[in-house]
Amino acid sequence: MFKKNDDEFFCVNCGKKVEKLKYTSRDHCNNCLYSVHVDVTPGDRKNKCKGILVPINVIETSKKGKVIVYKCKKCGSIVKNISAKDDNLSKIYEIISNYAKLGGNV
Repeated sequence: MFKKNDDEFFCVNCGKKVEKLKYTSRDHCNNCLYSVHVDVTPGDRKNKCKGILVPINVIETSKKGKVIVYKCKKCGSIVKNISAKDDNLSKIYEIISNYAKLGGNV
């Protein structure tokens, strides 16, 4: 069950202060797109892993728009989060390009 959790935070990867999103839960840095493996279900902050989620790809879906695909550095899980309206588009395209260069192997 989704729980809204829209706190501001400092990014564990780039150090940027990430402001509240104001329309849903903020779950990643809008600058570098990194996240932390904190949720079991969206917004609950109950995952004990707390590993760094590295963005490895961005996919376009018809219903949700852009979805960022992450791989956790600690447990290896693959996690998906919906992109935010203020996400860094240059970074999104860089991630897509790097994924393609690696042939989908990350």
